[in-house]
Amino acid sequence: MWELALSPLNLLRPHKKNEDEWFMPKPLTTWQIQLQGEVNTNYAEAEMYDIDLYDSSEALIDQLQAHGKNVICYFSAGSYENWRVDADQFNESDLGNTLDGWQGERWLDIRSNNVREIMKRRLDLAEQKGCGGVDPDNMDGYLNKSGLPISAQDQLNYNRFIAKEAHNRGLSVGLKNDLDQIEALVDHFDFAVNEQCFQYNECKLLAPFINQGKAVFNLEYDDKYKTGKNAETHRNKLCKEARNIKLSTLMMPLLLDDEFRVSCLDGSDSIGKEQRSVISNATGGSFGLGWLSMLLLILIKAKYDIKKGAKHEYSQ
Repeated sequence: MWELALSPLNLLRPHKKNEDEWFMPKPLTTWQIQLQGEVNTNYAEAEMYDIDLYDSSEALIDQLQAHGKNVICYFSAGSYENWRVDADQFNESDLGNTLDGWQGERWLDIRSNNVREIMKRRLDLAEQKGCGGVDPDNMDGYLNKSGLPISAQDQLNYNRFIAKEAHNRGLSVGLKNDLDQIEALVDHFDFAVNEQCFQYNECKLLAPFINQGKAVFNLEYDDKYKTGKNAETHRNKLCKEARNIKLSTLMMPLLLDDEFRVSCLDGSDSIGKEQRSVISNATGGSFGLGWLSMLLLILIKAKYDIKKGAKHEYSQ
């Protein structure tokens, strides 16, 4: 949609190091996630964007943050992906079986010191790009047919390692799935990202996050929410249940490519409904003229208010 070769906002980016300054999303925080394709910035109601660490430019992250969005950067902490720029840094001994249904992706030996050093560098990249937090995926390899002798304790140790290293960099961090270990991990993570807890009747396992005032971002992929004569009924039923237990639920395609989207919280969907832009067409559509236009509008408004003797206050 837009790209900046160099963003002046890089000079203004805060370096968050204290726990009370991390992004700590509360239950029912609205959000959007897109991991493939050009990121759709038009979801004005979304308070948080979850986007790919490698595929997202600093300019995109800066612009989202400039318009009030908290940006979480996705990467896989538990799998090797042969298309990533750092794929050649893994040793063959670090790799296990292929993830079922995901070509070019293999489970990682999370006990490996080399794997952990690579993950530290990925977290460094998240910090350098200005991400407010991270969404590390595949954090439950011990439950899968990884081809590696990973124990439940190995998984706990590794997940705590990821959380600690993220916090050392001032990054908020979410626990992806790993429902069976939530009780042991909830104190180490700032939010949860879950896939299909409604489909598998597992949502009650996420209650420890809600009870601590931490958001749970839930994704449901079932096609029944998109197509069929009862699709709207299914969506309404799901959303009622999600709101009752304070989950931030989205219905999306498995590829997370924004092909369709229904949110249970912000009243928006992309099934036959036009999305409202983050910045109205008066400033050029999807961010349009960008932060310079917004700054100009703010300055004009401030000058006008001063002339009227009004008290003007602007908080970002």
